Order: sequence, then C-alpha cells, then structure tokens
Amino acid sequence: MNEQRPRRVSVIGAGTCDPALYETARTLGALLADSGFTVVCGGLGGVMTAVCQGAKEAGGDTIGILPGDDAAAANPFVDVPVVTGLGIARNVLVVKNGEATVAVSGGAGTLSEIGLALKIGRPVVVLGHFDTLAGVVPAATPQQAVSLVKSLLTGKDHAGSS
Repeated sequence: MNEQRPRRVSVIGAGTCDPALYETARTLGALLADSGFTVVCGGLGGVMTAVCQGAKEAGGDTIGILPGDDAAAANPFVDVPVVTGLGIARNVLVVKNGEATVAVSGGAGTLSEIGLALKIGRPVVVLGHFDTLAGVVPAATPQQAVSLVKSLLTGKDHAGSS
C-alpha cells in the first residue's frame, strides 16, 4: 500500500518561555502547518504549547509525546497525546517521530534532543542559542527555519519518516 501520509516535523524547546519566544514558536507552528507538516513535540508547556497553538490556528495537526502516563497532561492544542511513562527518556521518541527537528531555544533537555536527533540522522534546524553546535543548521526566523526544513527534506521518501 502506497499511502500518502502528512510529513512530520519535531519541534523541541523551552518548557517555559517569555512572550517573544512564545510568539516565535507559535509562528513556527503556523508556518509548518501551512506547509503541510504535522507538528510533533513533547506535548507540555512553553514552546510546546506555542508551536501546537500556531499549528492548530493554521488548521494543522499536532502530536504530543508525553513523559508521563496521563493524556490529560497534554497542552490544550495537542490533537494526539501519546503517553509513554518514560520521563525524559521520551525525548528520543519526540525526535524519532519527525523527519526533521527544529529547536527553539531551551536548556539541557533541548540540548539532549538535538544530540539524539543528530545521532539518528535527522536534520536539525536551530532558532536560538544552540546555533553554533556542530551539525545543526542555524535559522534567524521561523520563516527561514521552515524554508530550511523544506530544503533539507526535498526528495526524501514520505514513508521513510518513522
């Protein structure tokens, strides 16, 4: 069966954020949805809420890979909450379920996800302070991040994302 599925992009970032960072992530989510991508994230607050909100406002779909066992813990913009009971070990599932990863600021958890994404061969676009890490592609704006994702994924098989 050669079924066309929506392409997925993992968005990782700060669990809490100021209004400017929230708006950056919300814009990113909307642009990803407008480009036909399903957003995958950790499903909780901060950047995760913002990117899901933006995607939903643009008519897109969202998946939240949750660290705990309670689907109700997902932010209100998550369409499909996936409970794992894995705590931070769920980070590998977040990046594994996107064909590319976009990092929006963040701390040690985001850094771990960047490393995991690079280790499993996912392209990583970075908005924020991780832009000097080896192997990542820096972006200055959400628009540039989405353009880079599209460029990095051009010609990749839709079914090869999982």
